[in-house]
Amino acid sequence: MDGYFLGLDKLDENIKGIRAGSNIMLLGPPMSGKETIINNIVYNGLKEGEAAVIVTTREPGENVLQWFEYNNLEIPLEHIGIVDCVTKTLGVPTADTVNIKRASSPVDLTGIGVKISQFLEDFWMKKNIRKTRLCINSLSTMLMYSNIQTVFRFLHVFTGRVKAAGAIGIYLVEDGMHDDQAIATLKQLFDGVIEVKQEEDDHFIRVVGMGQKPSPWYEYTIDGADLVLIGGD
Repeated sequence: MDGYFLGLDKLDENIKGIRAGSNIMLLGPPMSGKETIINNIVYNGLKEGEAAVIVTTREPGENVLQWFEYNNLEIPLEHIGIVDCVTKTLGVPTADTVNIKRASSPVDLTGIGVKISQFLEDFWMKKNIRKTRLCINSLSTMLMYSNIQTVFRFLHVFTGRVKAAGAIGIYLVEDGMHDDQAIATLKQLFDGVIEVKQEEDDHFIRVVGMGQKPSPWYEYTIDGADLVLIGGD
């Protein structure tokens, strides 16, 4: 199919790929390795010659690039763009780079949107890359500073742009930080959800939506950058 694979073997085998233009929420509790999951999804696209735009509201853009370097994952730097919403809030006078554009803060949704659009246009028009993964880490940080209506309007624009471009969007949300109504409101914009849950010391992952019944829950372990899925009930 002319779509995407997450690069998470058992999930991909179950859902048979994700159609281009899909937007997916990644919902899970704190300390469950969601950043490693999202970085794996990005890396597996970059390996296939795709582009990636990462919006980071938790750590400086340089740290995102260093994660790949630290874990010995070679990535084509000309295929990755990072919108850094952290560095300027620290008062650090740091200039933009080829790979990193700085927004003033996680509440600067207009500025974040402009910088996402600049990267998307660069990959599509100048570099002729036809498949892109947009990852926002995280919506929960944006919701801490903005109300649900403002974030919803912002997302409405970019989920539409992802659909129009035949890209794929992954949007991280912290489970337990928001009320059920806020989660239900956001879910209206998504084609599916990657759900993560914790039972005692074990973690499980599944996919819900994408036009089919939910996948089984797969236990997973994380060792450095390695994400290993086990079994499935």
